[in-house]
Order: sequence, then C-alpha cells, then structure tokens
Amino acid sequence: MTSTIEISSMPDPASRPFEFVERKGIGHPDTICDALAERFSLALCRFYVERFGFVLHHNVDKVLLHGGAARPRFGGGEVIEPIEIYLAGRATRRFKGVDVPVQELAIETGRAFFRETFHTLDADRHVTFRCLVREGSEDLVELFSRRQQSGVWLANDSSIGVGYAPLSPLERDVLGIDSLLRSAGVRQNHPAFGEDTKLLALSGSGSTSFTVACAFCDRYVPDLESYLNEKTRLVAMVRDAVGGAAEVTANAADDPDRGSVYLTVTGTSAEAGDDGEAGRGNRANGLITPGRPMTMESVAGKNPVSHVGKLYNYAARSIAESIVRDVPDAEAAECYLASRIGSPVTEPQLTHIRLATREGRPPAELCTSIEPIVRHHLAGLDTLWRTLLDAAPGVV
Repeated sequence: MTSTIEISSMPDPASRPFEFVERKGIGHPDTICDALAERFSLALCRFYVERFGFVLHHNVDKVLLHGGAARPRFGGGEVIEPIEIYLAGRATRRFKGVDVPVQELAIETGRAFFRETFHTLDADRHVTFRCLVREGSEDLVELFSRRQQSGVWLANDSSIGVGYAPLSPLERDVLGIDSLLRSAGVRQNHPAFGEDTKLLALSGSGSTSFTVACAFCDRYVPDLESYLNEKTRLVAMVRDAVGGAAEVTANAADDPDRGSVYLTVTGTSAEAGDDGEAGRGNRANGLITPGRPMTMESVAGKNPVSHVGKLYNYAARSIAESIVRDVPDAEAAECYLASRIGSPVTEPQLTHIRLATREGRPPAELCTSIEPIVRHHLAGLDTLWRTLLDAAPGVV
C-alpha cells in the first residue's frame, strides 16, 4: 500500500460537556429516500452480477420525495394526492446486447419497500414513481471499466470518508429506542404508532432529554383521549428503555386544546407535511452526530465497488471499531480516509487516525498495532461489495 498513514491524539469523547444525537426513523421522508436509493442500487448490482458476472457502472443516489396531500381524521381519514417519488442517477441500461430493466427494478424495489415498511399505507394507491435514470458520462464509464484491465477497482471520485468508535451511551440509547419502535412486538401491540419517527437526544449540565416525534395512524385512534393515552404509553416506553432518569417528550408540537395533534393516514409525514431527499438524513452509522466527525457524503444508492463516498465511510467506521476492539490502549478512535479519483480504492491518499489512549499513552507508540488493522480493512475494499449484496435489504 502506497498511501500514507498518520496518527495523532484526540480528547476523550466522554469529556465533552454537551452531546447531541439525532436519528430519522425508517418512515421519515429522508430515510425513505435513502432506502429507495440503496435498494435500487442493490437490485441493479444483483441483476448485473447474475447476467454479466460483475457489477456495471451505476450511481442512483439522487432521490426526491414530493409529499402528497391527505385529510387525517380520528377513526380514519383519506389520502387526497399520492406521494411522488423521483429516482435519478446514472446506470448502465444496455450491455452486450442485453437491455437492463432499470425502470422496472426501480419501481419494483420501491413498491416492495413501502409494502414491507408501512402498515397503513397502500403502496399501489398512495405512491407514484418516476424513474429518471440515464446512462453515465463516457469518461466516468471508461474509468469504471478500467477494472477489467487493471484488476482493481479505481476510485470514481476524490472524496472523504470518516468513522469513529465506540458509540457513546447516548448514541446507543438513540439506536436502541429506534430499534424498539420498529420491533414486531411494538408494532403489533401499538398499531397507532406510525413508522415515521424522529429522535433528538441532548445531554449536558447533568441532565439528558429525549424528544420523540411519532406519526400516529388515524384509523387506530378513535378520538383525542385515545391519542393522548397512546402518547403517554409512548413516553413511558421510551423512558423505560433509557433507564427512567431522562426527560422524555413526545410530539412536542401538539396542542390538544386546539385539537392539533400529529395524526396521519399513512404513518408518515410524507403524505402531506414533509418532503424528502436522499443524503439529508442519517450517516453511515445510522445517526446524525454534529459533535462527531461527519461528512456530507451519503452511502445510499452509490455503487459498492468504486464509489469511495460509500466505501470509505464503511471502511473508516470498521477501522475505528477494530482499533478500539483490538488495541488494548486505544480508548476511542476516529478514522479519516481521503481518496483521489482514478487511484485504486485500496490506496487512499491519506489515512488519518486520531486516538484517545488509556493513561495518556502517546498515540505514536501504537503505530505497529494500528497499521496492520488499517491495511487489512483497506485490502478488503475490493471485495466489500460481495458482503453488501449478500446482506438483506437495509436502511441507513
């Protein structure tokens, strides 16, 4: 490997006076867009591999959700205008005389996502799709195809990936709450809870608070009293999940005296209250953490073989996790990877590791333990796509 590895020190993350953690749930309009982009990309990859033996050029990371119009009512309202989904990007649509069903894959995977995810949204009536994907530019397609001659995937962009470990207790709490609200038990026992959730956790000055937004499904809420009872149950559930000591607020914008509450027909604000866009939501670790290293790059919808915007965010996180797990004196780690377009994906321009060590040990003394970890993960980038394709359809 010819890339440079640098190691420096960092403050212990636990010493931060304040912490902010956000998570947009599976039914949030931005998360919907990320999920549609990622599932579309994986469907293209699987088609390419099954028909041609390898992944062809594509990046379908541009998705826009245009919210619909609805009239939610206690006991059941109606959708007036459907949610509109626009899928854009670039993909190989014909190869060696074979037409690739790009539009069909986009729509099929999209409808499947809505069917699997929402329990009060009709994927056929409440959503429309428009696929705007075109062929890639000649220069980027040619760069992509050099894999056949060089034997290694070449970075399609000059970009940065970041990752850190370990997660803080507050970050783990936010992911745990999200997982709880998505669990089969909660969905079965509380059908009034919609899939569009958003969590914001704040910690500092000796206190912790969680603000939870959850779209309620009107057909399971016959009146205002039922709504307020279910909201009380939601607050209690979240408080129990985090140990009972934190302040928990749900649907903070409600004004029951005016009859204004967070009620939906479909379980998502996308039906009328909000629009969505890929890349505006959760980062590669499923969180939005402005006090931690982050990048503007989104992983959803980018091809998994040469797009460093995806590969380096996954790799940076894995490297940081491995360092904290396998290097005894590493208390916490951050990893930064910088690519150069046209270079092998396994050879970033720079790998920078920041460490918080136990007992103040100088980070430079850990180089011999860290460099093999970095080399191992970077070498695996050339085949990471196989792991992603074998995994179940995921949401960031």
